[in-house]
Amino acid sequence: MNNKEKIFVRKTAPENSARMVESIYGCKWSLTVYQLLAHDINRPGEMVRNVEGLTTKVLNQCLKRNVEFGILEKVSFNELPPRVEYHVTEFGTKFLDILTQLDALQNEIDHQYNV
Repeated sequence: MNNKEKIFVRKTAPENSARMVESIYGCKWSLTVYQLLAHDINRPGEMVRNVEGLTTKVLNQCLKRNVEFGILEKVSFNELPPRVEYHVTEFGTKFLDILTQLDALQNEIDHQYNV
């Protein structure tokens, strides 16, 4: 019997970040919202007007999920009529970098297998 001390412990998947990526990719509008924000379209009404098929209800659910994850921040202005804008947080920038890397990896896989 080997009495050697074990150096490594079982590695597990990063649960929270994996769930976050899955949730974002599972929402068919999140990636579109990130594109809009990259083009300085950050007000919900403007987002709905710029994307065919996007409804206010679905957009609000998507934005809320992204705020809860800390990817986006909601900025409310004390004006009449009320004005709300969304911006990518510092954490969100890191998260979007990871999504960009996943997209590049997918492109490489597609190219490799000529999908």
